[in-house]
Amino acid sequence: MEEAKARRRLSILCSHLRPLGASDSGHAPTHLISSRVSNSDSEIENNKKNLHQNDCVFCKIIINESPSVKLYEDDMCLCILDRNPLSHGHSLIIPKSHFCSLEATPPSVVAAMCSKVPFISSAIMKATDSDSFNLVVNNGASAGQVIFHTHIHIIPRKAHDCLWPSESLRRRRLKLDQDVFKLVDSVREQLSVSNNTKNGLTGN
Repeated sequence: MEEAKARRRLSILCSHLRPLGASDSGHAPTHLISSRVSNSDSEIENNKKNLHQNDCVFCKIIINESPSVKLYEDDMCLCILDRNPLSHGHSLIIPKSHFCSLEATPPSVVAAMCSKVPFISSAIMKATDSDSFNLVVNNGASAGQVIFHTHIHIIPRKAHDCLWPSESLRRRRLKLDQDVFKLVDSVREQLSVSNNTKNGLTGN
């Protein structure tokens, strides 16, 4: 009896990780069963709230509350077709936990997403008869981010498709002037501050 209750609770917590074609029997997939069981239903609900945002369209897709066309799914992320594609096969890699921006996303999650890029992009290029692709992250409203749940765009490309107007612009050579050196010093200073903060070396 207790084992059945434990499995039911775990199935709720792990439902967002259900792989494609998994059974709807209410039990968690075998490879997701853990020996650790939450002490209460309220603890499980709190964990779920931390993983997902109610008003996030990607979170709704992850927990199967919103439709999508899934290309790939594993325990950490999934890949879906973009609903408003820039090219045929335009796809998104999305982490299964909610992070509003790239800098808010743990390195381990970013690594899991990026590790799938060669595998998924190769399949997409072959399926769309493309020879190239753009890998894009729109991070922040000014950069064009519309859905504030970290995601990576895979955009298949073909020669002379004229997808980006900026590609026809003539680029200027970098001038190694005082402004550039100020930029370099500023970036390096920010990196040093971030690194010290991460290591607990705040100087206080």
